[in-house]
Amino acid sequence: MEILHSAIAILAAILLIIRFKIDPVISLLLACIYLGLATGQGSEGTIKQITGGFGEIMAEVGLLIGFGVLIGALLHSMGTFSDLVAIIARRVGGKLPYAMAGTLAVIFPSIYVDVQVVLAAPMAKESAPAVDRRIGLPWLAGALGIGIFAGYVFVVPGLAAVAVAGLMEVPLGTYLLYGLPIGLATALITTLLFRLLLSRGFWNDETDYDEDARIVDGRVHDETDDVPVAESVARLPLLVRLLPILVPLVLIATGAIVGLADVSNPVIDFLGDANIALFIGLLIAFVMVRRGLGADGVGSVLTSGFHTTGEILLVTGVGGSLGAVIAESGMQDTLKELFSADANAPVILSILLAWFIAALLHFAIGSVSVGAITAAGIIGPVVGSMGVDPVVIALAIASGAMFALHVNSNFFWMFRGLLDLSTKGTLKTLTLATSLGAVVSLPLVILASFVAAL
Repeated sequence: MEILHSAIAILAAILLIIRFKIDPVISLLLACIYLGLATGQGSEGTIKQITGGFGEIMAEVGLLIGFGVLIGALLHSMGTFSDLVAIIARRVGGKLPYAMAGTLAVIFPSIYVDVQVVLAAPMAKESAPAVDRRIGLPWLAGALGIGIFAGYVFVVPGLAAVAVAGLMEVPLGTYLLYGLPIGLATALITTLLFRLLLSRGFWNDETDYDEDARIVDGRVHDETDDVPVAESVARLPLLVRLLPILVPLVLIATGAIVGLADVSNPVIDFLGDANIALFIGLLIAFVMVRRGLGADGVGSVLTSGFHTTGEILLVTGVGGSLGAVIAESGMQDTLKELFSADANAPVILSILLAWFIAALLHFAIGSVSVGAITAAGIIGPVVGSMGVDPVVIALAIASGAMFALHVNSNFFWMFRGLLDLSTKGTLKTLTLATSLGAVVSLPLVILASFVAAL
């Protein structure tokens, strides 16, 4: 029954938000309360999961969101994004979504997905008019979503990629050899298909942006547009003004790579922590803007960032509450019991089964990594007798685990808030793009099975 109750809770939350225009925080909390009580968690247990889930997500991403938004506000006050967009417009123009999707998929998987969206969202909003004044932002949003998660599941050292490879006992080098081209192709093909959908009137500015967003010539304007500009700092070379982003990226990537190599260094571990790395980036940006605007000016910039941060944190935290209530409902164990991997299934059927199990687990649980890990736990014990190379089954799990990232994921609400989308707009971008990516990557995995069999 927990599957039915979870479906009711999720659909009710979506209906309340989209159809009846009820605030996401209220809608998600109502869904949490219904699901907790309906699945026997009781009043005390339901409250515990709501507050515990909120706290867990805040511990995981709260500082990342706060630091990231403040860095974005400070960079905006330096004219960094406008100058970067001018260069992008000259060099790649309308090809930016492909460049973004491909880069996120193959270069940045070592960076946590939460950090990627926090740092990439301001650039996507600023550069949207240079891509397309009508559908630039939704196209970039879809490219951002599929780029992040194609790298996350297919490209080592993406967390889900490393976890699935380990559980399926696939050497990381072998997984990377197959996963990198699949991840890159998935990101680029999905970005193209998503563009075709948008060009057919799929996007509606009236309903798909946040109701408080101001859209001018295809660009979302927010409170950071009203802050003073540090003219003296804006004259610095663009590479110097990008240091608040570049330094954290280098620190986090270094920490991830060192960790992957099983090398322990307390300094690198400390500096490579995402929270510390972003704080260092914030300090760099703060010092730059303080020199240009003084104490009052930098205070005004940070205040605009604080206003933006509050709503994003609250909605993201309540999204984490829903995930915690779903986890406590016993959904994961029930789904495990529904499946039993067939050791004698044909190759393509085995791939489809692995894909379907991972897709359903992710859709129900709300976590790409948990869905993939649970699917690998179900299939792993019999993969050796399936007659299929384990790397192929691992890739099939990775493919399915991307399917339909939606309202039971805290990432969904981060994405929505950072890109100034409505819930409907986030379903049209992030949910649709990850679903397309899961479908696009499936035939590529089947093709990889033929290569592995040679």
